[in-house]
Amino acid sequence: MTGRLGVGVFVAGALLILSSPSQGQSWFSGDWSLTLGAAGMLMPEYEGDNTYRFYVQPLVSFGRQGTERRFTSRNDNISIGLIDTGDFRFGPTGKLVFGRDESDSNDLRGLDPIRFGVEIGAFAEVYPTDWVRLRGEVRRGIRAHDGVIAEIVADAFTDLTDTVQVSAGPRLSWANDHYFDAYYGVSARESAASGLPEYHPGSGVRSVGIGGAIKWDVTDTVETSVFAEYNRLTGPAADSSLVRERGSKNQFLFGVSATYRFDFSL
Repeated sequence: MTGRLGVGVFVAGALLILSSPSQGQSWFSGDWSLTLGAAGMLMPEYEGDNTYRFYVQPLVSFGRQGTERRFTSRNDNISIGLIDTGDFRFGPTGKLVFGRDESDSNDLRGLDPIRFGVEIGAFAEVYPTDWVRLRGEVRRGIRAHDGVIAEIVADAFTDLTDTVQVSAGPRLSWANDHYFDAYYGVSARESAASGLPEYHPGSGVRSVGIGGAIKWDVTDTVETSVFAEYNRLTGPAADSSLVRERGSKNQFLFGVSATYRFDFSL
């Protein structure tokens, strides 16, 4: 799968950067866990649309064994916890960005396509209490777009049983003008080709919302979940002529996921 290739390049790059040949031992020496899985989701055909389609998204996480991961979320993009104390994690993160063109929806006819690419950046997460996790990501687009996007999510969680956990919390997303121009902008040429009014967005808050999930630990290494989210597009996204005339500010998502954790030593 293309997602696994991207993950392999991402992890291999980190290994090369962090290895220490002079000491004869890499920074990655020790016990680690690699979690792989996938999520199937019913979500808008394109960001800002009002029609829905089923998509599959890879789920990947990499971190040291021996540190407690009290909570994980579908929102967590591919990440490597270079600093991992259990209460705090920090490191690089990446996200696959799938292309968008008029074959996805007639709404996009006349608009410039978005190419397949990635977003690369950093993440940090912290547990201010035993039942709340805060996580933030800042990523910069490569190939798909040259914008910057930042996301902050908070989740309160509790265990109903030893194997079932429920969680919910708010979400907020911000992006700069380059991101909005790629996904929501309409140039004079695009306006003539698509029939949409010309639109040149600036930077601002992209969306605010809320999400929730129910997670079931099938075994010590297998985890499944069901989840749902609602996001309200705001600012430059909500003001786009594409959203106002052909889409919706209200964005819903429903999905299921399954992951498997591999424990190993380097």
